Amino acid sequence: MHRKGAQDAKRARIYAKLIREITVAAKEGLPDPNFNPRLRAGIGAALKQNMTRDAIDRAIKKAAGAGAQENYESVRYEGYGPAGVAVIVEALTDNRNRTASVLRAAFNKSGGALGEMNSVAFMFNRLAAIRYPASVDADAMLEAAIEAGADEVVSDADGHEVQTTIDNFFSVRDALVQKFGEPAEAGIEWRPNMSVNLDEDKAASVLKLLDILEDDDDVQNVYANFEMSEDVLAKLSA
Repeated sequence: MHRKGAQDAKRARIYAKLIREITVAAKEGLPDPNFNPRLRAGIGAALKQNMTRDAIDRAIKKAAGAGAQENYESVRYEGYGPAGVAVIVEALTDNRNRTASVLRAAFNKSGGALGEMNSVAFMFNRLAAIRYPASVDADAMLEAAIEAGADEVVSDADGHEVQTTIDNFFSVRDALVQKFGEPAEAGIEWRPNMSVNLDEDKAASVLKLLDILEDDDDVQNVYANFEMSEDVLAKLSA
């Protein structure tokens, strides 16, 4: 019963973040996903999490309504966690001061520190990634991705990752959707270009901070530049 309660709470947080993203996308662009790539991507992500069409439609209608009160804005926060791990936090917030205060407290409690804008961004590359399961033929994926204008396709036993520029993200994604259906994941990410290798104790501290950050309602995405061995991962997962 307690486990189900925790799972329900986690699902509720995920839904809240997805609804916020859909609301912002619908407000910033047209409420029609056919003419709003960001909204189309948000709806796709929501459907992947089994959100109902009714809930999605309500969020769009609420954003389009004249009486909508929320005024969310996209904000990026950067800082250092335990062991000098660089962390980027993307948030949608209606109160910058509140969000910054909560995140600063989380960083400080972990032994890290919230930094200034661009204090750690140089340790990451910004790119778009579209992922499909391994059931899709690798040659067909490569051919379709190149034809759509993607930069690179990485295929292995776990599946395929199509990488492209931010400017080409939606056009590449839509071309692949037409051929293969909705992807397992698709989004614009921060990818580390340098990493910190962590032992078990440091990895546990970093993961605890990331969990705290991801649980915050304002936080949409968290990225960090660390690695750990398979042995450390197995011990922390036990």
